[in-house]
Amino acid sequence: MNTGKVDVLLGLQWGDEGKGKIVDVLTPKYDVVARFQGGPNAGHTLEFEGKKYVLRSIPSGIFQGGKVNIIGNGVVLAPDLFMNEAKELEKSGHPLKERLHISRKAHLIMPTHRVLDRAYEAAKGKDKVGTTGKGIGPTYTDKISRNGLRVGDILDHFEEKYAAHKARHMQMLANLGWTDFSGFEEVENTWMEGVEYMKQFHIVDSEHEINNLLKSGKSILCEGAQGTMLDVDFGSYPFVTSSNTICAGACTGLGIGPNRVGNVYGIMKAYCTRVGAGPFPTELFDDTGKKIRDLGHEYGAVTGRERRCGWVDLVQLRYSVMINGVTELIMMKSDVLDDFDTIKACVAYRLPNGDTTTELPYELEGVEPIYRELPGWKADMTAFTDEAQFPKAFKDYIKFVEDFLETPIKIISLGPDRDQTVVRQ
Repeated sequence: MNTGKVDVLLGLQWGDEGKGKIVDVLTPKYDVVARFQGGPNAGHTLEFEGKKYVLRSIPSGIFQGGKVNIIGNGVVLAPDLFMNEAKELEKSGHPLKERLHISRKAHLIMPTHRVLDRAYEAAKGKDKVGTTGKGIGPTYTDKISRNGLRVGDILDHFEEKYAAHKARHMQMLANLGWTDFSGFEEVENTWMEGVEYMKQFHIVDSEHEINNLLKSGKSILCEGAQGTMLDVDFGSYPFVTSSNTICAGACTGLGIGPNRVGNVYGIMKAYCTRVGAGPFPTELFDDTGKKIRDLGHEYGAVTGRERRCGWVDLVQLRYSVMINGVTELIMMKSDVLDDFDTIKACVAYRLPNGDTTTELPYELEGVEPIYRELPGWKADMTAFTDEAQFPKAFKDYIKFVEDFLETPIKIISLGPDRDQTVVRQ
């Protein structure tokens, strides 16, 4: 009888929900933390003991001693960025080489993928997606078109394989008329250095490792990157990432059977943000939006880009809860709304044809949010440690959200620090 269990933690909005902090809060209960998709375009920020860390490719369980951390086959990895991130962590005293395992089947982001990313975005003109330019899309494109280079390839005739892939990319760039290769040689040299550095880690068949860990009774937390609305199938296409950010992505990104999945922790902000282009029904263009951005420090962890801000969208969240089979909600950044007289929550959409709906439509562009207004709690909650301290208006807000989403909110975050977290009974 297999006794191990797999729980999944993922973002329910457009990313940036605060997953890094919550993985760090939850990891003490798990033996293994595994990343199942995405690449270095997503930054998970963790703050504790007066220090701040931004993780891009490395699972957020790395700070807990004695845990196995796995970069799964669904992840795309840039050796140079991975090396910089890992060395930075090693400098701060975290022994990575014992703790971190990398899947042989994870795909490599080549330097030419980043050039292709820029070239494709430039060719799209005003229709550009607003990618981070990290080469994620072109890498997943190569993976799907069966032209990818994988971590396992670095251990066997790598120079020849790399040269063939690079030549193919250079031909594609020539066809696009792309000529800007400034700094390419330097990037390529660091990238090759990163490949050598990666060889010092445990390079594993992660699907076997994970299933063997489960057989021996270990518990695994699967960590998603980005958010549900950036999923390539179910997000606001084409303004999405190139992988499956939803719960099902944990199965394909790690090689786990769906019957293994236990709890699905869905992370949401008490409001909503989005980075880059694409529809965002509750976006605020006024002083309220600016106030949320400033109070919430809503700037990208990796890019520093200003995030677009708006009220919470419960129609969108109900869709995400359904798609992922969420069992428990975790609400982040509730403290950002501490000073508002009125809080709004979108409970339906008015479609361009005048109809109203409470289901997420095929096309989000042009829908108008219909809001329910709730009284603000007007209290500084950042030092609260127990839900008994919550003001009545905040308790009412929690209950309203739980009732609408038909899912309990189990954890509430009241600030960036590990300690600013209330677990509800």
